[in-house]
Amino acid sequence: MNQRKLSVRSGFWLIGLCIWLTGCVSSKKLVLYQKGGVGKDTIALAPRYISTIKVGDVLSVQVSSFSPEATALFNPYTAITAMSGTSSMQNSPTTPLPYLPGYLVSEEGQIELPLIGKFTVQGLTNSQAAKQIRQKLLDYLKEPTVNVRNLNFQISVTGEVARPSLFTIPNEHITLPEALGLAGDITIFGQRTNVLVIREENGVRTFNRVDLTKRDLFRSPFYNLHPNDIVYVEPGKARIANADRTYQLVPIILSALSIIAIVITR
Repeated sequence: MNQRKLSVRSGFWLIGLCIWLTGCVSSKKLVLYQKGGVGKDTIALAPRYISTIKVGDVLSVQVSSFSPEATALFNPYTAITAMSGTSSMQNSPTTPLPYLPGYLVSEEGQIELPLIGKFTVQGLTNSQAAKQIRQKLLDYLKEPTVNVRNLNFQISVTGEVARPSLFTIPNEHITLPEALGLAGDITIFGQRTNVLVIREENGVRTFNRVDLTKRDLFRSPFYNLHPNDIVYVEPGKARIANADRTYQLVPIILSALSIIAIVITR
């Protein structure tokens, strides 16, 4: 009877040891925004990113004035936008992207508005485009106001995060920590010292490394994300070692369970 208890106890100890070996991660590698000392300190932030309009963007142009009937002519997508719920979207990798009602910026960098016709917006900020559109609308509307927004400001977060996905950003501004928050944060196995931000600008794709454990992140040019940025969190050594150890220890665990089962049934 004592021999049976000893065998069962040994089997459980062996299983516990296997689980402990597969779950070790240094806590220091999980702490973000570290600094040397203690107490309050400050750091200058990277300048806020203001995007400019590019070919392929889908723009929402909302017009209002003292004459709602006349204004309706310049808002053909308002009802469609309200029905489709494009003000706040989160798309999973398996869900098709919804149709974005708005004005597509052509290869020539132009959009075509009712009565105004074709109008070049490429290279302008949203506020600059709104100002120029308003100037053209003065021939048709009394005291018009114009609001321009980019409907396909999107970023992707993949790798070792809880909810990898493609996200549409309604307010056209998001930081790297905010993007990781949307994705449910980095898993315990994610490599926080070497997060990859992939960015494409002027026909060139760059691969940039960011260390989230350092406070220099807040001064980094990749603190503020740009449209179509891809954030990839690599698996750390703990994840790779965990996978290897799990693969190696599965036969040992099964053997231990078999021993326990045999002892119990005797």
